[in-house]
Amino acid sequence: MPMPSSLPLTKLLRSPSRPSCSSSSALSLLLRRAMSSDATAAAAASASDPIAPSNTRVGWIGTGVMGRSMCGHLIRAGYTVTVFNRTVSKAQPLLDMGARLADSPRSLATLSDVVFSIVGYPSDVRSVLLDPSSGALASLRPGGVLVDMTTSDPSLAEEISAAASAKGCHAVDAPVSGGDRGARNAALAIFAGGDPATVRGLEPLFSVMGKVNYMGGPGKGQFAKLGNQVTIASTMVGLVEGMVYAYKAGLDVGLFVSAISTGAAGSKSLDLYGNRILQRDFEAGFYVNHFVKDLGICLKECERMGLALPGLALAQQLYLSLKAHGEGNLGTQALILALERLNNVKLENAGSSNV
Repeated sequence: MPMPSSLPLTKLLRSPSRPSCSSSSALSLLLRRAMSSDATAAAAASASDPIAPSNTRVGWIGTGVMGRSMCGHLIRAGYTVTVFNRTVSKAQPLLDMGARLADSPRSLATLSDVVFSIVGYPSDVRSVLLDPSSGALASLRPGGVLVDMTTSDPSLAEEISAAASAKGCHAVDAPVSGGDRGARNAALAIFAGGDPATVRGLEPLFSVMGKVNYMGGPGKGQFAKLGNQVTIASTMVGLVEGMVYAYKAGLDVGLFVSAISTGAAGSKSLDLYGNRILQRDFEAGFYVNHFVKDLGICLKECERMGLALPGLALAQQLYLSLKAHGEGNLGTQALILALERLNNVKLENAGSSNV
């Protein structure tokens, strides 16, 4: 669904340089401005300014495989960025680029107008955003925005939105797809749920990371990402099954993968992972552990909706088998290992051609 185009782009946030006023001082300020039409016009123009590096401070929570690249794009775009990560060393590349370090999500939010989060699990999301003593919302000033880019529970996204609204703030769920390569190349698909005007106002920030797709109200971004994961799960099973089949048939698997990539079997998963599998490169662009989490959320939502998706259930079982073998910190392309074990084969040196 495209984002509505009829809504005016209005600035969602008060400029960081604009001080808070008591009601009496605010009234005096309004009276003084009313005496000058020029001042009134200038104030109106300022209120309609879009988000920009000159007037918007960004907070970033989570500097892992994806988050580090995504946040880096914002720094390069000129935004003032404060970061928080439980393992400080993972934030060091961003600090070297000029980001500031916060010691908690709460302290980060005091320095931010828009707070992004991309962490591991729904429990992490709840902790960094909603914890009453250390979470970002506790110190985010009215008008501020929380943007959670973690793949998480739709119900939690709705809860965060309600909590933010009660405090005079905004919240958007905006999980992403595209893996580590998409994050590095600023080519992510972003699935946004929340108030449409809020999402539109955030587009200057989203645009430096990828393409934002407005999916509906709170939680709908998460539902869209979960549907994306359902599609990827069965696609990955098909990819590795096809490669094992080609190997057993005596084909050069590299030539096979290259041949099918331009036909109806071609897919983004094949483009991203076909050659990595042949090279036995299982470094995580997206962790098996996190994919198991995503598929578990999908299955829970399926149960709630009374929906049977057997391909999803099979894929989740295969990925769980990787965890059982201690391979949860490998990338999702490691699914080939599960199929190799089932068939007592190994695709090492199965083909020398690149995809």
